[in-house]
Amino acid sequence: MTKTSPANTAEPLLSGITVVDFTRVLAGPYATRMLADLGARVIKIERPGEGDEIRYTVLQLDPKRTDQSSYFARLNAGKESIAIDLANPQARDIALDLVRGADVVVENFSPGVMARYGLDAATLLAMRPDLVYCSISGFGQTGPMSSMQAYAHLINAISGVMDLDRGGESSPRVSYLQTADVLAGAHAFGAICAALLRRGRNGRGAYLDVSMLECLIAADDLTYGSLLNGGEVLREPRVGMVVHPIGERYVAMQSAGAPHLWSRLLALIGRPEMASDPRFATVMSRRANWKALVQILRERLDAFESVDEAVKTLAAARIPAVPVLSPEEVIELPHLAERSAFPEIPHQGRGSIRVTALPFHVDRMPVAPGGPAPYRVGQHTHAVLAGLGYDAERIRSLQSQRVVEIPED
Repeated sequence: MTKTSPANTAEPLLSGITVVDFTRVLAGPYATRMLADLGARVIKIERPGEGDEIRYTVLQLDPKRTDQSSYFARLNAGKESIAIDLANPQARDIALDLVRGADVVVENFSPGVMARYGLDAATLLAMRPDLVYCSISGFGQTGPMSSMQAYAHLINAISGVMDLDRGGESSPRVSYLQTADVLAGAHAFGAICAALLRRGRNGRGAYLDVSMLECLIAADDLTYGSLLNGGEVLREPRVGMVVHPIGERYVAMQSAGAPHLWSRLLALIGRPEMASDPRFATVMSRRANWKALVQILRERLDAFESVDEAVKTLAAARIPAVPVLSPEEVIELPHLAERSAFPEIPHQGRGSIRVTALPFHVDRMPVAPGGPAPYRVGQHTHAVLAGLGYDAERIRSLQSQRVVEIPED
C-alpha cells in the first residue's frame, strides 16, 4: 500500500496549476481528483452546511460523523474545501477572486446555473482570456435536451446502451456501474490537459463542453459505427464472449478479436475441420452463427475440472481468459498490490483509509493522492481567503453574514 507516490513528490505533471472546482457527486469530482493527483492545487467549492451530498452516503468512515463517506473521500482526496453560498450576491466577488488566480474552472451544474451566478464561461473568459473553463453535463450545453436532469443510469437508458445490454432478453435492466459519470470525468480531464498545452503555446484559454450522453455513445465499439452507415443493431449476447460456469465459479473467455485467435481455438478444441465449415469460415459467418459456435466452445469448457485449470490451459494456448472475480477478491489481488492500486491516505477520524489510485503510472511510478479529502465542509475557507489577501476582519464579516462557512474545529 502506497502512502505517497514518487510521481507526486518528484515533479508532478501539473505542478503550479490551480483549479477552482465547482463540481459535486461523481463526474466533475472524478476529473478534478485526477488533476489533483497530478499535482494541481484544487479548491473545491462546497455549499455551507451540507457540502457535497455524497458526503452522506456509504461507507461512513467516522462513527462520530455522518459526512465522512468513503465515496466522498475517494473522489476528493488532495483537495481543499471552501464553503461559499453562491446564492448570496457577495459570494460572486469571492468566486471572481478565486478565478483571477486560477488556471482552470470546472463545473457540472445544470446548464444555465453558472450564468445565474454570473460565473458562466462567457463572463469569466472575458475577464481571463487564458482561462480553461470546463462544463460537464448530461446532454451538453446546447441542444433541445440540454436542460434535462441527468443521472448516470438515466444516461445509460437514453444512450441506447441499456437496450444493447439486454443481450436479447425481453426487458432492459439497470447497469451497476456509473459509467457515464466516470467517462465524462475522464474525457474532461483529457480535454483540460490538452487545453492547458495549447495555452502554453499561445496563451489562449478554452471553453470545454463535455456531454455524458456523448461520452457513453463513444464507448460503444460496433453498434453506432455500423448503424450510422446502414448496418443493423445486433440485439443478442455479446458475440465472441463466453462466460461459463465450472463448479461454483465462472470463467470468462474471449473467442474473437486477434487475427490468429480462431486458429488457436480450433487447435485447442481439436476441431480443425471447422476452418472450412461455411458457418465458421469467416469473421462475419462466425458472428451470424454465434449461437451454434458458443455451444461448441461451452462443451470444451465443460471438460475442465476447475476455473483455474481452464485459465491455465487457455493461457498456454494464447487464448484470453480470466476467472470472474468478486470485488472482495479483486482488492486482494497481488497484481494490484504490486501496482499500488489502492493507496492509503490520512483520515482525521480513522487514522488512514484506502482509496483507488489513478489508472495509470507516470515515469514508471504509481500516482497517489497528495493528501486527504477535506474532513469538514469549508475546512480550508479561512486559509484560502487569507491567501487571497482578505484580512481577518473581512473574513469575520463574511462569516457573520453567512456568505462563507468556517468550521469551528
